[in-house]
Amino acid sequence: MSYARVRCVGLVGVTGHVLQVEADLAPGLPTVAITGLPDTALHEARDRVRAAVVNSGRAWPNRRITINLLPATLPKHGSSLDLAIAVAVLGSAGQLPLAPLDQVVLLGELGLDGTVRPVRGALPMVAAAARAGHHRVVVPLDNATEAGMIPSIQVHPVRSLRQLAAFLTDGIPLPQPPQATPADPTPTLDLADIAGQSLGRRALEIAAAGGHHLALFGPPGAGKTMLAERLPSVLPELPDDAAMEVTSLHSIAGLMPSGGQLIRRPPFQAPHHTATVSALVGGGSGLARPGAVSLAHRGVLLLDEAPEFDRRALDALRQPLEHGRVRLARSRGTAEYPARVQLVLAANPCPCAKPAGDISCDCTPLARRRYLGRLSGPLLDRVDIQVTVRPVRAAELMQVSAGGEPSTVVAARVAAARAAALDRWSRLGQRSNAELPGPVLRRPPWCLPGPDLRELRARLDRGSLSARGFDRVLRLAWTIADLDGRQRPDAEDVREAIGLRTGEAL
Repeated sequence: MSYARVRCVGLVGVTGHVLQVEADLAPGLPTVAITGLPDTALHEARDRVRAAVVNSGRAWPNRRITINLLPATLPKHGSSLDLAIAVAVLGSAGQLPLAPLDQVVLLGELGLDGTVRPVRGALPMVAAAARAGHHRVVVPLDNATEAGMIPSIQVHPVRSLRQLAAFLTDGIPLPQPPQATPADPTPTLDLADIAGQSLGRRALEIAAAGGHHLALFGPPGAGKTMLAERLPSVLPELPDDAAMEVTSLHSIAGLMPSGGQLIRRPPFQAPHHTATVSALVGGGSGLARPGAVSLAHRGVLLLDEAPEFDRRALDALRQPLEHGRVRLARSRGTAEYPARVQLVLAANPCPCAKPAGDISCDCTPLARRRYLGRLSGPLLDRVDIQVTVRPVRAAELMQVSAGGEPSTVVAARVAAARAAALDRWSRLGQRSNAELPGPVLRRPPWCLPGPDLRELRARLDRGSLSARGFDRVLRLAWTIADLDGRQRPDAEDVREAIGLRTGEAL
């Protein structure tokens, strides 16, 4: 037999595609040719696979070897095809029977000694195999618990190519996958640690209840970062579909938590202000990798000291914030990643960041405007809530019970508000008020009465609010009503929403 074929999975973005690896042996000068749009890592697989085969006690066929990766039009990258390439070559040389691998998907990177090493993105790869109708998958031992998150597929972990060959030739059974173990709970920060800041806490609760973006302005030490870091503590756990999306993204990035469990807590990302465009939205040569905005999918992306970020990096967030996805076009193809995040911006009022009222601050009004002007108008127009937090007073800080409500109490109200929004909008395919298309709230049956919208319409006509801002105020008003347990917003809710949107709230 000079031809063999096995199956594996490749990733484009977060989407897996079942691939076929063909190997053909022909007379001629001994060489290895890999076709089917392989990247550099796959071209280097020729040497890795040869060394792994020889060091596993098998003979490398000294013939002209052609390896084809189907479909040939789909870009392939990474080292997860190593195991499939080795088995296809040995199968075409007649050294391994491939009948036991019928409808089986192979994943794994090979070391030079023949060990099967873990790969990134095992979870979305196995999920793609299950969607394509495959029920068995061979994966590296270190990826077994991750692959076991897909309940409809049987996982066979392997430690080495030698072990897999013994299974195929002698029927020696492969080991059972290890049992998933609950990961140690990560300690969460609590809102009870915040002294004072009633406005900031109110803004945070509304942002959590509706999934709204939030900007916190104010002097250093007022508690902006503390508030932002505690936003995940009041968000509800992720449902199954969202947890699978989030866990798949972390698998691709190589950030899977130990224990083999889905990520249920909303993720939190706080990149440094020196982060590049690629670090924020994704990038890299060949096919782009996910950035911080995708790793924070269904969670929180905090940009602390936001004006210090490169303006190009900040403006690159505008499209993901609007559409909830990142589409990155590169020379080798286009990758798309989900990016439905809650953005939190924190900014000081001036470059020197001196405490409020400090006479040593010599920043001019022009310097202050230029500093905050680094946050472009189009970016801020996409931020629903913009509030200024005041310095904490000594009386608030020194009280024995200085902290306010704990996160558990606030989280219960947030969960009730989110459940009300989900019940109302699920028929439209939306999860929260922030995701709702603007025209829905401007048409019956959801349009509010004219008297309740009088001030909002006046601001739109004066040009102090954009059309996008008009819709975002309406979404905020619905979230405020949900928090208060009412069926529809009233004029007072709209008024509060305007204050939170424009920074006029006190």
